[in-house]
Amino acid sequence: MRLSLLQPVIDRPGPWASVYADMSHSTADAAKQQELTATAIADKLFGLGADEATVGAVHETLATLRTGEPGAEVGRALFATHGEVVLDTALPGRPSAPFATWGPLPRITPLLEAFGDDPVCLVAYVDRTGADFMVRSDRGSDDAGHVEGADWPIHRTASSDWSERHFQTKVENTWERNAGEIADAAKEAFESCGAEVMLLAGDPRERRAVHDKLPEPVRAVTYESVHGGRAPGSESERLERDIAHVRAMHEREHVHEVADRFRTGSGPGGSGAPYAAAGVPALVEAAREHRIDTLLVSPESADAGQEIWVGPGADQIAVRGSELQYLGEVHPAAARADDALVRSAVANGAEAVVVRDPEEVPAGGLGAILRWSEPRNA
Repeated sequence: MRLSLLQPVIDRPGPWASVYADMSHSTADAAKQQELTATAIADKLFGLGADEATVGAVHETLATLRTGEPGAEVGRALFATHGEVVLDTALPGRPSAPFATWGPLPRITPLLEAFGDDPVCLVAYVDRTGADFMVRSDRGSDDAGHVEGADWPIHRTASSDWSERHFQTKVENTWERNAGEIADAAKEAFESCGAEVMLLAGDPRERRAVHDKLPEPVRAVTYESVHGGRAPGSESERLERDIAHVRAMHEREHVHEVADRFRTGSGPGGSGAPYAAAGVPALVEAAREHRIDTLLVSPESADAGQEIWVGPGADQIAVRGSELQYLGEVHPAAARADDALVRSAVANGAEAVVVRDPEEVPAGGLGAILRWSEPRNA
């Protein structure tokens, strides 16, 4: 997922109310049911010791939330502290297990699990005169601009005499030039929106020409769909399935590549300092030293729920509370290992990846690819 989404909650001191709410209602009294859900969550937080201002902020946010049409699957994640809802985000469907907690750290790992890798897909709807671009992710869709090429000559004729064949060549040259302009615009849109994969839909000849004109790094993650197009009303369920398939395929490939790098377990050339770490003590040490490059998380694993100790700062993390006291934190608090390690990873610019395949999960459920640094000369 886009870990920048978590940034607002990373550096804020707690304690935190973390809420994963199912706001789906299919009955006619949806407003009443929404109020009941908001009240039940507020009561739960009060029972856990949350302060009145924070509970009130959570209740108001949930009670006034616009949930859309009855029957829609609406999930929401909220993180609040000191009387303020710091982060309120829609989930891609209902939460797998709705809950509310009150603790020293925000419960951010379930958000990571809900979104997964969430690859951003740029969809290009092309025809022979231009293209429209749309960004797609679990968080919805956004307009990414459009490009228009020459609109004449654009249509071939059926005649076979010399002048008409000459005209046909001009038409095909127009198509070719337009394909080049679309490819250039697609590359710019791809890079500016942070997309990881692209899908071309629309005119078969033009999308193939655009694909061939993309630079190799972009072309390598670009696919074509035979469904949908640029014309109004050409959206289809089949195109939606193609978008979902391309995104899911890219996510699987990325997670597999990360898991494979983790299994390699050594630095460049297979020698030198360990390039991977597993087990909570080793990961805590790597986090404190800012050595985690990519954190691998299996949220339901034993290590994920292990209790460790944290302070207000993302680097204040220890297996034993006495360690933090030795480092100057006089009031360490107990927290889950997965949340503490994800917080530290995000704060230090690392990547965090949810691993679901049992064959690729690190032993214990948590692992990390470490940042490599060349040994210093003596």
